[in-house]
Amino acid sequence: MSILAVAIVIGTFFYSNYLSTLIAEREKRQMEEWVAAQQKIANAEIGEDLSLASIIIAEQTTIPVIEANETDSIMGFMNLDSNKATNKYLTTKLNALKDKGRFIKTYIDTNQKKFNIYYYGESSLLMQVRYFPLLQLLIVILFTTMMFISINNRNKSMQNQLWAGLAKETAHQLGTPISALSGWTTILKEGASTHEILPEMEKDIDRLKLISERFSMIGGTPRKENVVLQELVENVVTYMKKRASEKVTFIFNDYPAQAVQIALAPELIEWVIENICKNGLDAMSGSGMLTLAIYELNQEIYLDISDTGKGIPASLQTEIFNPGVSTKKRGWGVGLTLAKRIVEEYHGGKLFILESSPGKGTTFRIAFKK
Repeated sequence: MSILAVAIVIGTFFYSNYLSTLIAEREKRQMEEWVAAQQKIANAEIGEDLSLASIIIAEQTTIPVIEANETDSIMGFMNLDSNKATNKYLTTKLNALKDKGRFIKTYIDTNQKKFNIYYYGESSLLMQVRYFPLLQLLIVILFTTMMFISINNRNKSMQNQLWAGLAKETAHQLGTPISALSGWTTILKEGASTHEILPEMEKDIDRLKLISERFSMIGGTPRKENVVLQELVENVVTYMKKRASEKVTFIFNDYPAQAVQIALAPELIEWVIENICKNGLDAMSGSGMLTLAIYELNQEIYLDISDTGKGIPASLQTEIFNPGVSTKKRGWGVGLTLAKRIVEEYHGGKLFILESSPGKGTTFRIAFKK
């Protein structure tokens, strides 16, 4: 956008330069006609028709002029501020006009020793055309600066939201297994059998390790391995079923006849699928259908995750992956941001909303290249 604006300014500069040259030539001819009219009136004979000369003189109301003699003594002036017409002011103006090099000399004797010089400047129209590109350039610089400041502030704000959300997401992820471990510890203190408690504690410890691994991968280079996508999705479905309402039906459609192997960081992709599934469960408020389906088309593998929840408003569908944007009252708006980063930046895939209708549900699509 800034490059286009600069290109427009450059084009305007050349065109304005062309126009100012035409106007300057026209004003030169206008001044020559004006001086000739002045001379005609000064040397007119009795009864001579001076109407045309009078019109030419009367119409010259835009170009500043100072008339001086051969010794540079000021004889008169036109189109200058008469309220400031002191000797100092007129002398300053005369020197400025002389520097421009725009003048017309007329001799008033046959020996050509005495003469008058009419120094003239530029009309306001010529100055506006000449300096218009500079004004444009200043405006472009101003708006470009404001745009960069706005983008920089927005990026800082997004980073702050992302870090704040990430910290809250960390606390949220760690909260469940830590609470469980605390409960198991209390039960052990009350004399419960370790034979039943220890396996459950091991599960929560494994969950803590998994969470730690996931967060340690954010910002680094994740370790990838060949993973059977069907098995990975099945693990997530099994995990989510145990933590969902009995009124939620899980459907996993495994369409490809053969196992689909993709190089993935399994811990991170499981996190992505879990996050989308959790959003779907929240949207259904404990009752509905969550469908996961794998498709293989050309050189891409699709994983669609659909819920029968309340849907995402059209106004949020283009922003739902931005930090701080959430449809949940208690949402931190960071889960989908991280999910998109994991899929697209770490795995070269795509994560987007395939479709969403109010009251009917939402389908997220994860696309991987084979």
